Amino acid sequence: MKTFIVAVCIFACALAADQTSQILRSDYAQSPNGEYQYVFETDNGISGQASGKVKNVGKDDVALEVTGSNAFKSPEGNVYSLSYIANENGYQPQADYLPTPPAPVPIPDYIARAIEWAASHPYTEKKA
Repeated sequence: MKTFIVAVCIFACALAADQTSQILRSDYAQSPNGEYQYVFETDNGISGQASGKVKNVGKDDVALEVTGSNAFKSPEGNVYSLSYIANENGYQPQADYLPTPPAPVPIPDYIARAIEWAASHPYTEKKA
């Protein structure tokens, strides 16, 4: 639900930035079991779509899973697209322009030896 609210806020901000844009397409459908779908498109290149469903994630637990995408055109004419899934594991966006974490740095040899020594010499508390 939070993802849906964020997506709507982003869409509203994008529309507010350009007061001359018009909505070309806007469809929304919701079923009684909690599933929904929406799609929108404006004349200035902003578009988005998403679908959500309630799924079981445990014996008595349920979670909302939302999959969707958004796109917009920059002032330079480049189109930026983002796809995402939001579920019990959090919000997981995917896009070419998003930053990626750096490659993992190998553990220095002296740290690896210290970890190995600590594992082979477990601490035991001495009673006084």
